[in-house]
Amino acid sequence: MDESRRRALLLSGLTGVGVLTATSGTAHAAAREDALYVDTVAALRTSKGVRDGAVVIVAGYHEAGDGGGMAVRWDAASKAAHNGGTVIAPAKTTTRGRWHQLHTGIVDFRTFGHFDAETPADAALDAMVGDPDVHRVEAHTDLLFTKRHLWHRSRIELDFHGHRMLTKGIEANTHDNPFGAVLAFRGTPTDTTHTYALPAEVIELTDTFPVPDPSAFAVGQWWTVQVDPVAGGGRDERELQKLVEITEIVDGTHIRVNYLNGWPLAKGRTLTWTRVEPVRDTHVRNLVFEGAGDDEYTGSHPVSYEYAVDCDVSGIHATGSFWPVIMRRWCTRFRTEQCSLKNPPTVEYGGAGYLTQQIYCLYGRVADCTTSNVRHLNDLTASAYCTVVNCHGDGDDAGGNPFTTHGQYEHDLLFDGNSGLMDIANSGAQWGISAKRITVRRHTCSWFTANTKITDLTLEDVTVIARPTFDQAGTLTVNADGAQLRGCTAKTFAVAQRSARSTRPTVISDCDFAPPAGTVLVQTPVTAPVHFVRCVIKGADGLVLRGAGPVHLTDCTVEGAEDAAPLSVGAAQLVVEGGTFTDTGIELSAVRDQHLQITGGTRITGTNKAKALLGRAAGGSGTVTWQLTGADSRTDDAATAHVRIADGTNHYAATGCRFTGGRLRLEAAACADVLHTACVEQGTTRDAMPKDGDRVRTDGNLLL
Repeated sequence: MDESRRRALLLSGLTGVGVLTATSGTAHAAAREDALYVDTVAALRTSKGVRDGAVVIVAGYHEAGDGGGMAVRWDAASKAAHNGGTVIAPAKTTTRGRWHQLHTGIVDFRTFGHFDAETPADAALDAMVGDPDVHRVEAHTDLLFTKRHLWHRSRIELDFHGHRMLTKGIEANTHDNPFGAVLAFRGTPTDTTHTYALPAEVIELTDTFPVPDPSAFAVGQWWTVQVDPVAGGGRDERELQKLVEITEIVDGTHIRVNYLNGWPLAKGRTLTWTRVEPVRDTHVRNLVFEGAGDDEYTGSHPVSYEYAVDCDVSGIHATGSFWPVIMRRWCTRFRTEQCSLKNPPTVEYGGAGYLTQQIYCLYGRVADCTTSNVRHLNDLTASAYCTVVNCHGDGDDAGGNPFTTHGQYEHDLLFDGNSGLMDIANSGAQWGISAKRITVRRHTCSWFTANTKITDLTLEDVTVIARPTFDQAGTLTVNADGAQLRGCTAKTFAVAQRSARSTRPTVISDCDFAPPAGTVLVQTPVTAPVHFVRCVIKGADGLVLRGAGPVHLTDCTVEGAEDAAPLSVGAAQLVVEGGTFTDTGIELSAVRDQHLQITGGTRITGTNKAKALLGRAAGGSGTVTWQLTGADSRTDDAATAHVRIADGTNHYAATGCRFTGGRLRLEAAACADVLHTACVEQGTTRDAMPKDGDRVRTDGNLLL
């Protein structure tokens, strides 16, 4: 053996290992040395006369030093099938006798002879993943795959070290199958199933469930549990579909699972439990994926998991992926990090063109991901207790919103520090258009809609900036069912209402809006109270509060223009506490009985198109009650009325207010009763004022 070869072996850690050279296909043992040496796998396969248990150092696959080197051991009794990597048969295959690669559980595609993307590497991949002794598969070159692989094994990691996966010529997928990935891992549902009608209500946020026979369950087992569809609801409308672990047998009728149920389930609803052997601890890392094909059959995508626990994905960067790059269903505890997708074949086909989708998933984290020109960056469907952090989607003008949920009763989701269009629980009635306890923080986008049955939505520091190529209105819409917004900014803001499940108030605080003329700020279906606190509304022109529910404005700043229409109010009650109204005003529509209350510290100044800072629209049949206490109303326009009541039936009381300039018009025929006292009128003209009597008191004012 030459000195350079011996030195290389010593440096590789093979101290004391002897070497055989291959001559004419036959390995000859050197004196006092107890291992063999060959240059290539081809030479290994032609070697003869090797004793059982002999170890051979193979210097390379096709040539010495090409990276495909390995150590192998001769097993004279082995009948294992030749795969060219972990099992190598002699060139003239015999019934018995195989070379078995010696490894510590880490195997490399190069030891199967794959060094480029010219030849499909599918067989090598199946051989490595199918070997229970392998726990890590590594790729150090680009590779071609033309098969869709499905495995059921656990505890393995596939690391492609940033190399490309190509799929040109991949076999056809089946119809509507986002789980036909190149790398698909699937747990195994068993035949053990229990269906049980609930004997009593299962309350929200409980982890204890009634079962007829707890002995059918065991601690540590994994089960899927799902409730029957909502009566009269959509085809797929269910409040509960999760993969859970049994954590305790509580008593003779109850078990505990690792999940706090997000929705109450009524007595008589049916739960179905199915025991599952999940895939566990199976990870995919560091892959550049280049998809091929442009439809559901020819298209390709890299990874899918179903019935999986603790399975993570990181560092996948994809282009041309048809179905979601990372597809998950029935998964619990997972991380998807530092992944990206650009330019999928379609953003129009339902379910296609996503970076990642999670269905019936728990305890997931999606972080540090990006997309360009895709349908969705992240979709959480019927999922709970998941977070999406520092993810950013661009090129969403014609595609879909990067951040979405289907509305299949998602709950307790957190979106933090992301950017891109957002649309929550808005995929249609088929799934229920419902969600609960969704929190979005530090989010930036040009359109945000959450106006379906979304309960207890929390938005903090959400910025919606109008974009001329998408939504020039810069719209932010929420459901008045416990929604709470703090520090948000949008051009157009609207409050809708589709549900009334929450016990907490709907509050919009410290927010800034600049709505287009005629914007309906509170929409017709809103019956819940809506409270605006310290908000700034600029450019107000014909802003509308149309819903019947009470509206409170506390310390808000509303700015209009001299020719702008006043705020049109249809709410049954409007309470204004402090704040300023500049070149705007309030006009009650009287479409129903209404109560306007303006309290101390409120400052109303300027004028508007209606020439009335507080007024009532003509034609409404409702009775209006006006209660002004300590308000300060000022105008430099002599034609502008501080208060104008000329129609319908009204009850008016103003005490301790200050009116400067302008006019007062209280038509006697329109006023059922009037109390106007302890006010200061400075340079104010009384156009009309009822005469004092049993139902009218206008004395005790200071007229300057």
